[in-house]
Amino acid sequence: MNLNLANKLTLIRIFLVPVFLFFLLTKVKYGIYIATGIFILAASTDGLDGYIARSRNQITKLGKFIDPLADKLLITAALVSLVEMGRLSTWVAMIIIGREFAITGLRVIAASEGIVISASKLGKIKTLTQIIAIVSILVNDYPLSLMRLHIPFGEIFMGFAVFFTVLSGIDYLYRGRELIKTGTE
Repeated sequence: MNLNLANKLTLIRIFLVPVFLFFLLTKVKYGIYIATGIFILAASTDGLDGYIARSRNQITKLGKFIDPLADKLLITAALVSLVEMGRLSTWVAMIIIGREFAITGLRVIAASEGIVISASKLGKIKTLTQIIAIVSILVNDYPLSLMRLHIPFGEIFMGFAVFFTVLSGIDYLYRGRELIKTGTE
């Protein structure tokens, strides 16, 4: 299989998920910081692969399938790990993961009708707030804690992430309401 650069970046993001988990969940010295760096690297490939695919006119069916899958794997792995580590409430992770399942279902229905549902502006904001919140929680608001500020930056951003997760989910479902109707017939 001859992969373009965008698809290679997406596959790298998928490959980085277990590497991220290894450093996050094992007792490796500085593992949390290595894991955070890997998470940031993997998350940064998300926008980059899309940009490359569009700028080079190399949007592929494979890319349309694996890009959202890679995003969901990375975010879900981080959320479940944060719950496991006691740093995130289960209900927060379930809202975010549940929304991802719902919108993936909508996209499957759309695909069966030959329709591609692209990421919306709200969806992109959702992803960005999730990434910022996860990184902040991973490093325990490190820069702020050094300055002895007790602002729960990670919790605040996770609140924004949940808000935009729900809002973008409602937006996708509203825009796909006709597809949902035909999918239930």
